[in-house]
Amino acid sequence: AAGAAGSISITAGAAGKVVDVVAAPGAAVKKGDPVVVLEIMKMETPVVAPQDGTVASVEVAKGETVESGAVLATMNA
Repeated sequence: AAGAAGSISITAGAAGKVVDVVAAPGAAVKKGDPVVVLEIMKMETPVVAPQDGTVASVEVAKGETVESGAVLATMNA
């Protein structure tokens, strides 16, 4: 994981596999922008920014399996 953790956690809604990390630490994102893409039950599901801000850290890598509720990334408003 790169960078210091931000105040806003972006978490997995369900267990799955990370198929893509879209936003890198330092990237400015708008509410609804995809940050990480998970494969959940064979469907690619983007995990989006809950609000406008800057990605502070990415806590997962492509190919990693995550549990429901796992922190995928953090951001600051």
